[in-house]
Amino acid sequence: MTTLLPEEQLNVIKRGTVEIIPEKELLKKLEQSCKTKIPLKIKVGFDPTAPDIHLGHTVLLEKMRQLQDLGHEIILIIGDLTGMIGDPTGRSEIRKPLTRDDVLHNAETYKQQVFKILDQKKTVVRFNSEWLEKMTSLEIIKLQAKQTVARMLEREDFKQRFKNQNPIGIHEFMYPLLQGHDSVVLESDMEIGGNDQRFNLLMGRELQQDAGQEPQVLVIMPLLEGTDGIKKMSKSLDNYIGISEPAKEIFGKIMSISDGLMLKYYELLSHISLDELNRLKKGLKDGTVHPKKAKEDLALEIAGRYWDKDAALKAREEFETVFRDKGIPDDIPVFAVDKEKEIWLPRIMKDAGLANSTGEAMRLIKQGGVCVNNDRWTDPDKKLIAGPEYLLKVGKRRFLKLQ
Repeated sequence: MTTLLPEEQLNVIKRGTVEIIPEKELLKKLEQSCKTKIPLKIKVGFDPTAPDIHLGHTVLLEKMRQLQDLGHEIILIIGDLTGMIGDPTGRSEIRKPLTRDDVLHNAETYKQQVFKILDQKKTVVRFNSEWLEKMTSLEIIKLQAKQTVARMLEREDFKQRFKNQNPIGIHEFMYPLLQGHDSVVLESDMEIGGNDQRFNLLMGRELQQDAGQEPQVLVIMPLLEGTDGIKKMSKSLDNYIGISEPAKEIFGKIMSISDGLMLKYYELLSHISLDELNRLKKGLKDGTVHPKKAKEDLALEIAGRYWDKDAALKAREEFETVFRDKGIPDDIPVFAVDKEKEIWLPRIMKDAGLANSTGEAMRLIKQGGVCVNNDRWTDPDKKLIAGPEYLLKVGKRRFLKLQ
């Protein structure tokens, strides 16, 4: 266990949080933990709905690591069963369910990536199918009886769908109940989640109280805006920074965020201390710290965390070459195309991983974000003639040679 006093631990935990429900209960739990030398059980759940983790996902993981460093027990719940139901949070329509094979494949990828942040030896990994699949029909009915339809319709996304006469699947009501039941099974002392998960997290407290348990404290974290600085980080919006992306991509994308958003990234993602963070804020305010230098330090830290120091330094060098000297990187990837066909750029961009879909590629082209041989390409229907080598530039950082 840590030597920090309960109040000092509370200050560490509060860093970057939206709210703690309720803070007094958390302090009481920390005092009891220090007195008994028994660590708190910290529950965090992830539904493996996609194989890749981006920096938005790591906000919770970084908070978990802080609690791990304080000596508390982290229980990582892989929602393999709830993932097949689909979290209705923020959905305006019924989510397409995943197959078990999809979920298990994504779960393995998740585990490989989360241990870039968490200490694997100190992390308990559980799949909620361990206990949820064992529930009898009678137990499921009893669980459903603990809540009403009116309570479920208090949830904003359900309320809007009901108002707009959009379908709500009965199985979707089960999602918060099953997530809350996880807390009862584990007898968790604390659960960490994003502020879009508030309804689900509170359900765990309610079900624990109903079961006669001391309810868990909720540590609610903000959602991280993506590189556009407006919407939450999402792969579908192409504003994400993936932790498995090359170091140069991580570095370049962090350098592209606004100065204002940079401080939020520092607070939620950086490992600098609270004192260092406060000095940074003061320096940026009084002008003794240049925003570009601060952003560069952050980019080096994050790129180095997921790769290594040498890769991060090389990424910085290449960034300076491309942006300061207006050059192009040395190691541009090459994509081979069929010489007998005309080249439809959106398809190439999708196949080469420069866009998630041809539709997204077409939008990028229409928005003027794509250049071919330094000429801006604005017509997504226009085709290139196969044969010559082309240099493709997407956005400010991504290059591709077409051969």
